[in-house]
Parts: sequence; C-alpha cells; structure tokens
Amino acid sequence: MRRNRLRYLLPQGFFTLAWTEWGPDDGRPVICVHGLTRTGRDFDALAAALAAEGRRVLCPDMPGRGASDWLPDPALYVAPTYNLCLSHLLAWLEGPVDWVGTSLGGICGMLLAATPGHPIRRLVLNDIGAHVPKASIARIGEYLGHAMEFPDLEGLEGHLREAHAPFGALTDAEWRHMAETSARPAAGGRVALHYDPAIVTAFRAVEPADMDLTAVWSQVTAEVLVLHGAESDLLLAETARAMARRPGVRTVEIPGCGHAPALMHADQIGVVAEFLRSGL
Repeated sequence: MRRNRLRYLLPQGFFTLAWTEWGPDDGRPVICVHGLTRTGRDFDALAAALAAEGRRVLCPDMPGRGASDWLPDPALYVAPTYNLCLSHLLAWLEGPVDWVGTSLGGICGMLLAATPGHPIRRLVLNDIGAHVPKASIARIGEYLGHAMEFPDLEGLEGHLREAHAPFGALTDAEWRHMAETSARPAAGGRVALHYDPAIVTAFRAVEPADMDLTAVWSQVTAEVLVLHGAESDLLLAETARAMARRPGVRTVEIPGCGHAPALMHADQIGVVAEFLRSGL
C-alpha cells in the first residue's frame, strides 16, 4: 500500500484529495469509493486482492474524511462537490477505469457513469440503487454526530460495532482495523472519528425524503454489478430486482448483512473480483 494525493479546484480554492493505492502503476485502474462517514481504508482487503491480480487500485478519502482536506463550508459536503474532485482523479488517470462504490460512493459512480464521455467501464454498486427510501436516510441521520469523541480506541470501536452492525459478522481483527483507520487524535488523549463534524450539518440540513435516482440510472450504460445486502433497508429487494431487468446488469444478494456489505470477506471479494475480471 502507498499513499498519494492531488489538488482539485472548487470556487472556494484548491483542496487536497488523498488516497491509498495498491498494485502496479501500469495495472488497469479500479477506483473504490466509500460511504458517507467512512474512508478508503475500508477497501484494504478488496484492494489487496485485486492488486494481487495485477490491478491498480485507488481508494480515495472523500473530502472531509480521512487524510483529505476538510472543506470551509458545510454546504460543500454534497454529491456535486464529491464528483468534481473525483473527476479530477479520473482526468489524472487518463483512461478507462472500473468503479466500486459503497452507498454514497455508488451514488457518485452512477452520476459519473451517466455523464457523456465518462471513462467508467464496469460499475459495482454496493447496496445502493435507483431508489433510496426516506426511512433509511432518517436512520443514518440518527447515528451521525451523536458520539464524535471517545476516551480511547476501544470506545470508538464499540461505537462502530453498534452503528455499523449491518456491515455483517466481521471478525474482531476486522473491527479493530476499522477502528484504527477511523480514528484521529483529539484533545486530552482522546480519539475522534476521522470525519469533519460539518458533514453532519450538511446531511441534517435536508429533510429526509425518498431519493429517486431513476433518471440518472436510466443513463448508465456501463456493465453493472449490484450487491444487495439481504437485510438492507436502503437498497430494497424490489429495487434490486427492477434494476436487474436491464441488460448488462447483474444482481447478487449478500446474506447475513444489511447496509452495506463490508467487502472484507473472501466470498464477497470473490464476487467483485470475478465481475471485474470477466470484462478484461
């Protein structure tokens, strides 16, 4: 694993997008984009497996998360900002890419893949689809910002185990890895979650409502793999089935988890790897 970064431009100035990178520099690129409050380090296991097959895997930290710059205005933490910085990364790569997006990362992938001239060859949507119900958006809002700081890493890990229980039956080592990559130092020897608290402000500024991405989804022409957590309240089974009716779309249900499969277990990694491999 190595670290990289680039500068991108918003009307408010230049900011830094950071990412972890795996595999050979000349490998076919795969971009893995995380969910709302996570970082690119969630993809360590998947990235290592794809890199072993010769793929170049880039796992960015979205603005305000991980090692990427925080933004000066909470109103900037929205999809257009994320896609603007991610488009800088796509332009920097200068060629076709595959995309793995969990939740918010999948929304960004759909928006970019619906744009004329996009470079996305194959798209993996991890528990996100053309319709997101209001109730699931409200549920996510309930755990945002309630406990930003903890006395130690164990306290932070306990929070993650509760808030992200729908990720599935992770091992103790996997939960600890998630905690270690989710922490930043805070005053008095405490630890805090790795994201800008202003993300919560932006999320809560909008009244929860059903999210209809049907118009965007209708413009996506890339080959698509939809991963559906069997117990998910965000990607409903009927939404996944409707998406699978379109040519070039494959849906795989992941048992034992909700929103969203962690993509850390060998069987889940194998599904993604096979889909990306089959198009080469």
